[in-house]
Amino acid sequence: MSTTPEGDSGVWGLGTGKRRATARRASRRRPWRIAFWAGAALLLLTGHASARTVTDMLGRAVTVANRPLRLVSLAPSLTETVFALGSDYPPAARSLPRVGGMATPNLEEVVARRPDLVLTTAEGNSREFLGQMDRLGIPTFALRPDGSEAMLQSIAALGRVLDAEPAAAGLVASIRTRMRAIGERVAGRPRPRVLYLIWTDPLIAAGPRSYLHDLIALAGGQSVVTERTVPYPRVNWEQIVGWAPEVILIAGHGENRAPEPAALPPSWEAWQAVPAIRTRRVLVIPDDTVLRPGPRVGDGLARLAQAIQPGAVPSGAAR
Repeated sequence: MSTTPEGDSGVWGLGTGKRRATARRASRRRPWRIAFWAGAALLLLTGHASARTVTDMLGRAVTVANRPLRLVSLAPSLTETVFALGSDYPPAARSLPRVGGMATPNLEEVVARRPDLVLTTAEGNSREFLGQMDRLGIPTFALRPDGSEAMLQSIAALGRVLDAEPAAAGLVASIRTRMRAIGERVAGRPRPRVLYLIWTDPLIAAGPRSYLHDLIALAGGQSVVTERTVPYPRVNWEQIVGWAPEVILIAGHGENRAPEPAALPPSWEAWQAVPAIRTRRVLVIPDDTVLRPGPRVGDGLARLAQAIQPGAVPSGAAR
């Protein structure tokens, strides 16, 4: 069984006042502009006069019109990255119309928005959905952030398709700098065995084919999951006992919180053979930065390091 760690899809726009002023300032710095139109509920990117062809991370050549682009995003991380490349950080994104879940977008809602381009992920959206979009004449641009390096390549690819390569390069450089700094802080410490659960009923873990596997290593741990058939495999307690994780991390719902001890379900207490349960090293990690492979991944990595290597990364390192 596989799943995807992100949430709802969205269509962009909606903003007033200060955000519009910020967008106008951005337009003077870049060859494209973000405009938030109340009512239209769309993010419009103004480019040059002719169309361009850009290759996505599935190797498909995607023709992108350089007239104002009406975008639909099918992953929160993509929404955040587009905002990071051309405007203020959300919460503007929170007020946008929804077009379904990341893995189950509502086809009618997507079509009703008349998008010039739909941003998708290879992990979250099926080839069948991409084929439906092709048959409807709606271009899709697929990203594949299935590792730490691929995550950075996804940001660069978004910069290419949105004609915002300098902004994307700057964002990638800043994330690399934070990754390096955190790596230096955890270097030389013993690396505990870590199990990261993105869901607890049923038990679904981050596996070696996910970017989370890389983040755990960068944060000073070693992931215990070995299943490679899917990025997020379903696991069971017998496997967990065999893996003997010293730290169990659970994806929590919320923002801007430090890792905190989890309230263990009574059924978990029976598994005292698991070191993490026996020593009470079961922690909840806010999912807003860790489960979104986008511009705030540096914050997510800092939170992971705080949980895996206590004391190595100061509490203020995760904003």
